[in-house]
Amino acid sequence: MNLNRLPILQAFLAVLCLCASVATHAADAYVLKFATLAPQGSTWMKAFDAWGKELATRSQGRLTVKFYPGGISGDEPDMLRKIRFNQLQGAALSGHGIGEIFPPARILETPFLFRDHAEIDAVRAKIQPVIDSGFRNNQYELLAWMEVGNIHFFSTKPLGDMKELARRRIWQWQGDRFIEAFLNANGWSPVALPITEVYTGLSTGLVDTVVSTPLASIALQWAGKTPYMSSQPMATGIGAVVVSNRFYAGLPADLQALLKNTGASLSQKLIADTRRDDLKSLGVLAKSTQPMAGFHMIDLAEQTALSRKAVSTLEAKGYLLAELDRRVETALTQHRSGKN
Repeated sequence: MNLNRLPILQAFLAVLCLCASVATHAADAYVLKFATLAPQGSTWMKAFDAWGKELATRSQGRLTVKFYPGGISGDEPDMLRKIRFNQLQGAALSGHGIGEIFPPARILETPFLFRDHAEIDAVRAKIQPVIDSGFRNNQYELLAWMEVGNIHFFSTKPLGDMKELARRRIWQWQGDRFIEAFLNANGWSPVALPITEVYTGLSTGLVDTVVSTPLASIALQWAGKTPYMSSQPMATGIGAVVVSNRFYAGLPADLQALLKNTGASLSQKLIADTRRDDLKSLGVLAKSTQPMAGFHMIDLAEQTALSRKAVSTLEAKGYLLAELDRRVETALTQHRSGKN
């Protein structure tokens, strides 16, 4: 070999190694396109932004998140459809979206089932493995469980009692079979709309009553249209942070572990922050809304019976699972009796 050409050859090999290194790094970089209805600046988006930064830092840039907040990717069914076509890989979902993946988990949203957050936490801990498996078996990996807050009635008009709701135009999330069953059990006739059209519906009078949380009502700007609010919450809304099995399975083992580990801490933060800020929002709304007089004395026995009727209907249709629902009842009874 001509020794004069050796430096040139060494330089050429160095360039090849550098190109190979760059190509390997590029092939090992993953972008999680993630959608949510949560508006920018909301409690949820602050937590998601921090989570995205943590993933990028701890993975040294190998795993980054591109967020699509505020419903710019459409309603939750739209998000799930885009995940199926790999246009998105993950999303934060409320109960409606969860119902599109693993409907039985929505037993945790049953109106007037739980008395406080301690009961919710105790019961969910008992059935969490079933929920995790339910998501996984339906092509999703559950990274974090969350809540959207305590659900109240909000209305453009005063309401004397719950029977008056039969004469109101109550919003029902379009395609939400769970809430539809409970509204029907009460004899109420809902108006089905995507969540992205509720603000316009309140403005035009298409709907005059919504079920929502204080935090969501403020974040979605519905509060300005609904000056009347029930003081008694009917349930606690559930939520989930998910990625598609296809995306998750395509990650190296260390990035899978990173997603799961950060998801666990994200879940704790989301639940704690939501409960705190939902309570703060309730205080804010107390200054600008009037209570619905008749809702101070809700007949809980009657409402519990109606909830059970709706649950039975959904079990018969295969939306809920009777076996899981009985496990929830047993866990709740044990908790209330002080058993471990």
